Amino acid sequence: MVQDLLPRASRWTGARQLLKRLRSVMAADGATQQKLDAVVRSIATDMVAEVCSLYLRKAGAILELSATQGLRAEAVHQTRLNIGEGLVGDVAAQARPLSVADAPAHPAFAYRPETGEEIYKSFLGVPILRGGKVLGVLVIQNRTARHYAEEEIETLETIAMVLAEFATSDGLVLAADLGDPAEALLPLRLSGVKLNGGLGLGQAVFHVRAPQLMRMVAEDTERELERLDTALATLQDTLGQLLTHQAVGNGEQRDIVETYLMFASDTGWAGKLREAIRTGLTAEAAAQRVQNEMRARLNHVADPYLRERLQDLEDLTARLIACLSGAQRELPATGDLILIARALGPMELLDYPTERLNGVVLEEGSPGAHVAILARALGVPMIGQVRGLTARLEAGEPLVVDGDGGEVYIRPSDEVKARTLSILERRRARAHLYAQDRDLPAITLDGISIDLCINAGFVADVEEVHETGAVGVGLYRTEIPFMIRRSFPDRVSQTELYRKALDAAGDRPVVFRTLDIGGDKTLSYMPDVEKDENPAMGWRALRLTLDRPALFRTQLRALLMAAAGRQLCVMFPMVAEVAEFLAARNLLDREMAGLRAEGQALPAQVRVGTMLEVPALLWQLPQLLRVTDFISVGSNDLLQFLFASDRGSTHLSGRYDVLSPPALTLFRDLAATCAAAGKPLTVCGEIAGQPLEAMALVALGFRRLSMNPRAVGAVRAMIRSLDCAALRSYLDNLIGSPAHSVREPLRFYANDHRICL
Repeated sequence: MVQDLLPRASRWTGARQLLKRLRSVMAADGATQQKLDAVVRSIATDMVAEVCSLYLRKAGAILELSATQGLRAEAVHQTRLNIGEGLVGDVAAQARPLSVADAPAHPAFAYRPETGEEIYKSFLGVPILRGGKVLGVLVIQNRTARHYAEEEIETLETIAMVLAEFATSDGLVLAADLGDPAEALLPLRLSGVKLNGGLGLGQAVFHVRAPQLMRMVAEDTERELERLDTALATLQDTLGQLLTHQAVGNGEQRDIVETYLMFASDTGWAGKLREAIRTGLTAEAAAQRVQNEMRARLNHVADPYLRERLQDLEDLTARLIACLSGAQRELPATGDLILIARALGPMELLDYPTERLNGVVLEEGSPGAHVAILARALGVPMIGQVRGLTARLEAGEPLVVDGDGGEVYIRPSDEVKARTLSILERRRARAHLYAQDRDLPAITLDGISIDLCINAGFVADVEEVHETGAVGVGLYRTEIPFMIRRSFPDRVSQTELYRKALDAAGDRPVVFRTLDIGGDKTLSYMPDVEKDENPAMGWRALRLTLDRPALFRTQLRALLMAAAGRQLCVMFPMVAEVAEFLAARNLLDREMAGLRAEGQALPAQVRVGTMLEVPALLWQLPQLLRVTDFISVGSNDLLQFLFASDRGSTHLSGRYDVLSPPALTLFRDLAATCAAAGKPLTVCGEIAGQPLEAMALVALGFRRLSMNPRAVGAVRAMIRSLDCAALRSYLDNLIGSPAHSVREPLRFYANDHRICL
């Protein structure tokens, strides 16, 4: 084509002129179909295409031919394709452009005789995207076999973006499933995934990521570039001010904000925005286009870390558009709030008054998302992956968020609201009592002392050791700071992080678990770490770090330097055999020897332990206990391997119980073996923080439990009301039964003996 030979500036001029003509067509009076017909004619003329067709998405995931220039007119509103069917359906399914030189010869080509398209060889289709969702497909075709140039693809994508606004504003595209209108008057319960525990009641407030784009086509490109530069500067300044927010502090939450600030200052992102403006878009539309392109590329990426980083980009884009438009967020003047969003970035969460925010419910989201990490720091209940939420809810309607159960109650009945308020009041009263009792020792009625520790992943979490009265940090997850960064933290930054954690704990011990990455905890800057088919049992944790000794030794040296003059407790995750433990300990010894040779200060004492998560290690306990200083049970992984039950499977959820005879027998025998060897034994999985399960563990011989800080008060109250010897006698009889679970008998026992649960 002639335009392939034109200089780039000329092509941008042509694209801008086309966009202006399309805007005039869409703004003119007349029937919608007439406008669509005029649009495809104009595109075909300017793109020198013999065919231009517009397919719009209809209910049921159907793409309907809604306008065409070049195909047979009688096919309009008659030709339909399922998403994923044919070349057009493939563009919609993959949400990305597709250019084919010989369409009829392509294996995905779906022949529709009523269209007469079999005579056209070349095919270019681009998705019509809005908010990351595919609204339709825009196609051009030619008789001769040819590949379309990159600039042609970019031009058609820009046109598709403008059409997306037209399609939604004129009601041409409807949601595939808006739910039953009758249910809008009834209470409704929807399930999701727990992102942060807690219970909240309030009125629904919808989070709007960015103002509605009112102007897509630029009148003055240079003016739009100036507006972009001003908005980017404002965005960077705003993020800089957020570093002073009380929720950010000096821990890993600060790393999140600093990462945002780094991205907002990235010249590559700014360059993409400027390129989009030069095609004829306004600065707001350019930001939206760059975001849509990124979302379309990553929508089909399985890697959860990369998908969550996409949410961060959308957060930044929304903030940039708000800077461009000067829009201000409006909230109800009074009342508690439940924030509703498809997705949410951490900086957006900080935009809301935390003193009024009683919960967050997302249609997307995962526990590893930055916003979930920040919600845990703020203590805000959060649920993710609640499908179809926004279509079933109106702003201002009452909601109950049960973060612990992963459920949200829409328009709850008076009974549900009363019960929620009663539970909240009881929790407040209990929290007050727990705070008063935090300095009391965790000793059973028959005089057995139990060490209560906390699990942590942030420096801010470590500070909870003083607030809860815990004796130390039984598990510090060192991988979390790695997951929220854009690059591998060097030895200096790691040393500073671990030193801050030790400083925050004061004279109380901190047990650092070395990197547990791989599997479902991937790092964007380690692309060679491929996701295994079964990630929980794949190349992860100690298996990975032993194969990456430089990475591992950097962390070990940082831990040793951070603990200079103090006690250092280190444990290795996912140990399957004693040989792996010895290999890891050997690397630690080598780093100690290296520091000693350099004249560096060393820890006053080094204690090295292992996580017990892989059942194979149970048959090497005698050999293990001779070389390890302590053992910590990772009950989450150990039990899923014990029962061959994926803990992420909805089909198996609740099928196997930790309070079952085989699991309790394992715990009893393990506790007895470690006690006989004089080696400390801890449980640091979720069961340690659940009073009923913790009650059973104490009766079976465990004397050290590590848990979420919020659980310490309840577990301490349980221990101080428990006669351990009496329960042990009762439990020994239950373990020998063939029952699926002994949960209910244990609960009845606790009620009968006035044990606080």
